[in-house]
Amino acid sequence: MKNIIAIILFCLLTPPVFAQLASPDDNGVTFGHVHLNVSDIEEHKRIWIEHFNGTIVERGPLTVAKLPNMMVALTEQAPTMGSRDTVMHHFGFKVRNMDKFLDKWRADGLEVGSIFLGSEGQLNAYVILPDNIAVEMQEDRGLHLEITGYHVHWFLDNPEEILQWYVETFDLEIRPRGRITTTTNVPGMNMSFGMNNSGRQATQGTAIDHIGFEVDNLEEFCRRLEARGIVFDVPYREIPSIGLNIAYFTDPSGVYVELTEGYDEY
Repeated sequence: MKNIIAIILFCLLTPPVFAQLASPDDNGVTFGHVHLNVSDIEEHKRIWIEHFNGTIVERGPLTVAKLPNMMVALTEQAPTMGSRDTVMHHFGFKVRNMDKFLDKWRADGLEVGSIFLGSEGQLNAYVILPDNIAVEMQEDRGLHLEITGYHVHWFLDNPEEILQWYVETFDLEIRPRGRITTTTNVPGMNMSFGMNNSGRQATQGTAIDHIGFEVDNLEEFCRRLEARGIVFDVPYREIPSIGLNIAYFTDPSGVYVELTEGYDEY
């Protein structure tokens, strides 16, 4: 009886683990990660822990920060350019208290960009990570967590075309986000496509190297994409040393995309 009581008390007193991926959709797909090339991996690890409440997991050469709805993977490699010069301009989070977040960010000597009323009528702000990585924050005072992953944002000449490509490739539905009509969702993440290109570059080798989707039964999923005409830069392969199965392709806009199976076990 004492053991049972102890277990019950442990469950009641231990805070729930929120740093996990969202449940997959009917096709077995959920959002997985954003992968950054960074000049100083220890500094980035510190920032993701202290400012975004991340939990660091390291497996072999792979370093990831676990966050609600997503992971941020880090490779220590100087990027060829910052994210604002690429098609994948930024990714974003919701935060419960913007003033608290920005005060701590500034006190750490980190850069704050523009502060503005966003497309959903909420207070938004850009913060700039080392290596010129743009991250958009949106205040949501009803958020049950301090911070959670929210969206990834393409800047394009042809947002409707790329949106439709993702809708067809991943069997999604168009779902406007505030004033932005060219958006869709996968579990855990909004995908927004903005009309603002100005000669932006493809992502591989840059600060936001690629984004990733976690997929159940990845090998079969890759076969279905190949049947639809998707050409893989890296075909399906298994990497037991890091507990992942992976595949890569480049979307029509130049954003490098990784498909994984196994991140949900990290």
